[in-house]
Amino acid sequence: MSRQNRLALLLGLLSAFAPLSIDMYLSSLPDIGRDMGVGIDGAQLTLAAYFLGLGVGQLAHGPLADRLGRRPPLFVGLAVYTLASALCAMATSIEALILLRLFQALAGCAGMVVARAIVRDVAHEIDPIKLMSRLMLVMGVAPILAPLMGGYLAAAFGWRAIFWFLAGVGALALVCCTLFLPETLTPAKRQRSSVLAILASYLSLLRDRRFMATAMVSGLTMGGMFAYISGSPFVFITIYGVSPEHYGLFFGSGAAGFILMSQFGGRMAERFGRDRVFTWGVAGVAACGVALTGFVLMGAPFLAVYASIVAYIALLGLVVPIGSVLAITPFPHIAGTASALLGTLQFGFGAIAGSMVSALHNGTALPMAVTLGLAGVSAITARLLLTR
Repeated sequence: MSRQNRLALLLGLLSAFAPLSIDMYLSSLPDIGRDMGVGIDGAQLTLAAYFLGLGVGQLAHGPLADRLGRRPPLFVGLAVYTLASALCAMATSIEALILLRLFQALAGCAGMVVARAIVRDVAHEIDPIKLMSRLMLVMGVAPILAPLMGGYLAAAFGWRAIFWFLAGVGALALVCCTLFLPETLTPAKRQRSSVLAILASYLSLLRDRRFMATAMVSGLTMGGMFAYISGSPFVFITIYGVSPEHYGLFFGSGAAGFILMSQFGGRMAERFGRDRVFTWGVAGVAACGVALTGFVLMGAPFLAVYASIVAYIALLGLVVPIGSVLAITPFPHIAGTASALLGTLQFGFGAIAGSMVSALHNGTALPMAVTLGLAGVSAITARLLLTR
């Protein structure tokens, strides 16, 4: 295996922790709530805790990766993730499970931050768009397989088996990265910054138009993704009658579209330019979100609703990898910090979108559809206004 493919495989594995940790147990939320003596609303708090941990944790991992190198924070994060996953499997109360999910996310997001930072580190050797596309190919398999695997594991061994599986994935990633992932940030390039300097770096990024123009757009489009994650179990199963065992197939096909489009992204960026393709992707996402809202309002058949959702998720395969490169590339000296802030903004918008779906819940598909539509329209508006 070539160095580039091996690196993409490892970075894809690290980036897959979030979809694995979220998607594998979605169909088990009712079982968790029942076993813990709470309703599904209580079980959903474990998902909210994970989103919170993903957003907050990246703010710490980014500066640490710039100061200590990429490997040390990653190894600690993977070790804590593995332990937290095992403890989740043994949790006896919903309060303990919520807290452990928070720690699982705080630790696991180290992989996401480090993966994006490494793409920037090796940009002088490997085209970052091509590497990010290959990374997305590996990462994108997780949302396809995770719901199916989670459903089978829960059916055969109970929902706790899902967390034992995640602990095994964490341990495997720790071993593979120890053996095969090189340190890509030399000591000479590491930041020796105080806490105040780190805060200043974050403030400088927040004030930088180049970074914020792309990060805001990426975050808004990802908000639609999280609205879909939060709302699709109810919409697909309860409203449109998809059986729970087939939910993973419907959920995974969107991820398949994401993978396919991410592979075209690199070639399109080479031919037409990164900025132009990024704008096209965001415009397509907005159009799909508006179409979805219209279909739901008109009472269109499930096929029309589902096709617009799949197209939305697929077009994120253009937006996410190219947006990550555009946001982080101008900041090689603080790539980890930039990666962390980008991820925090993405998951922050995701948490807001997911909360909107829950707050607007009215027993129909409209809350999810409207949230996706607003996310897409806001994203293209921000793209057109902030890039002037």
